[in-house]
Amino acid sequence: MESEPAILALAALAQPTRLEAFRLLVRSAPEGLAAGAVADRLAVPANTMSAHLGVLSRAGLIRAQRRSRSIVYRADLDRLGDLVLFLLKDCCQGRAELCQPLLAELAPCCD
Repeated sequence: MESEPAILALAALAQPTRLEAFRLLVRSAPEGLAAGAVADRLAVPANTMSAHLGVLSRAGLIRAQRRSRSIVYRADLDRLGDLVLFLLKDCCQGRAELCQPLLAELAPCCD
């Protein structure tokens, strides 16, 4: 990942409602949720949620798919992985022991 897409993604997540919507969609992977369900679960008006989902979509963090009369949103987990790797790529500077605590913290969620 290059700096510009990372900045766009981080900027999209730097707003409380968008961050919560993205986290909800990550938890709902791989099925995703309809836009109305996201709005309902976060108690946000549908038109406001639509704008937030648009920002996340333009940042490449989520994908939309029309299903009948609904639009279902899914977190792009590959893009999330790219963003995390971009942030962590240089963290240990070749010294794995520096990143080991972080890796240990991540391991339980991925079992």
